[in-house]
Amino acid sequence: MVKKMLVLMSITAMTAAITACGGSSQTPSSSTTPAASTAPVATVEANKPKPEFKALLQYARFDPNTEVVAKFLNEKTGYKVTYDMLPVENPDDKLNLLMANKEKYAYMLLSGPQYSKLAASGALEPIDELVNKYGTNMKNVISQTSWNGAKLNGKIFGIPQTGSGTIVNTQLIVRQDWMDELGLKAPTTRDELYTVLKTLKEKKNVIGLTGGKSPLLPEVLPTFGIPMVSATATTGWQEVNGKLVNAVENPNMKKYLEFMKKLYSEKLIDQEWSLNQANKVIENFTSGKAAIISNAYFNAPTVQNALLKNSPNAKIGSFPYFKGDDGKVQVMGSAGISFYVGIPKWAENKEDIIKYLDLKLDKDIFKEAAIGKEGVHYKFENGNYFPILPKFNDEYNNASTFLTGVDEKNYPIYWQARVRKDPILTDSFNKIQEAAKGNIVLDPLAFAPPLEAIGKYNLKLQKLMEDTFLKYITGAEPLENYDKFVAQWKADGGEEMTKAANEWYAANKK
Repeated sequence: MVKKMLVLMSITAMTAAITACGGSSQTPSSSTTPAASTAPVATVEANKPKPEFKALLQYARFDPNTEVVAKFLNEKTGYKVTYDMLPVENPDDKLNLLMANKEKYAYMLLSGPQYSKLAASGALEPIDELVNKYGTNMKNVISQTSWNGAKLNGKIFGIPQTGSGTIVNTQLIVRQDWMDELGLKAPTTRDELYTVLKTLKEKKNVIGLTGGKSPLLPEVLPTFGIPMVSATATTGWQEVNGKLVNAVENPNMKKYLEFMKKLYSEKLIDQEWSLNQANKVIENFTSGKAAIISNAYFNAPTVQNALLKNSPNAKIGSFPYFKGDDGKVQVMGSAGISFYVGIPKWAENKEDIIKYLDLKLDKDIFKEAAIGKEGVHYKFENGNYFPILPKFNDEYNNASTFLTGVDEKNYPIYWQARVRKDPILTDSFNKIQEAAKGNIVLDPLAFAPPLEAIGKYNLKLQKLMEDTFLKYITGAEPLENYDKFVAQWKADGGEEMTKAANEWYAANKK
């Protein structure tokens, strides 16, 4: 099934070259999922010369070869690795060209779609047997769920890399000084939100709620019983009677759009919603033009500092997550596999590549690569890790770039040192996680592998949905056409995506 992806991609041009290089000397084991191991951890054989590797990373604005973490890993593992990066523009085209030329990379950090396409084309080595034989650490620290999320047609072609664990990214923040001035209490339902927006418009003559581009507001959508669509991955899924249903087919989606259209028609939300970029949304709030925005914790320092520069006496508050029609609170969480670490079919020294990647997941090596040395880069207090500044920022700000799989139990704890680099950032992150605690819902496909049909149609259907929903909200198209939209969504690939999603879910749900 995965091979049908070739029809979609420019990588087709290189298929003949890849095929010509023939099969690998490595064959998948009969058990395609690496099993946990209690064997002794691999150690560096100091007297044995190690091959040198070249790795391909995703784009970032620095030279990875000069980073402290790169030098540390070379020293501790005994393997010298140099790094290239994909460009910021047209990275997939560049990747296709590199693969067509059979560039001598030992491993590559790949997005989900990149991983799926290269595996389908035959460009990646199945690593099941290699991991079972040499991956002592990775079998112990990477969960079965994550390994399942790397399987394509029953084989594993890359190491799954998760990140910070399950977190919530956004919350509605408000000009608390205006709320206090008007004697308004924080809303707990969307109807109470409507009342607050109406009062702010009438009394302060400002935009009640500003936003941009995405028609889906992650703090309001769950009140309609649609909790699984995030602002950045808008083709979400929900289990209904044991099967996955896409958000666009949930009958309550139309009710959500009716609510947003009401807010728009009464000028309670930004009239430029469909045009605003992210920077414009922040500018509207920090300049005093708008009272409320959905803000991510990582933007908190930028937002607060800009607001106080413009309005020194301003105060920022936050709203609780709203109860839905059933009285329950549901909050969209973020989790899953961020990247896959693949080995090209034509790479040399594959055994050593896996040994190297496994050494990076040795408990002590991984911890120092992630957050540095205790007392130098971080301190440990009351069960928490805190960065020592400016040393942490100077030497470990880019450390996550070098991850090739993580210790899934401990990394989310180490990672929180990164949100403790700034007291504003720390406060925002903690408030969001505390407010969401106990009510987080994840997309049931969060740990699914890149499914062929979804990779094929997702971007096109996401754009169709966003463009159409913005037209409904702004009144450019009548909401009565919603059924027509759903029919088009299904015909243009939605039905195939739903079929693929349910096939995977039926085979993997617990």
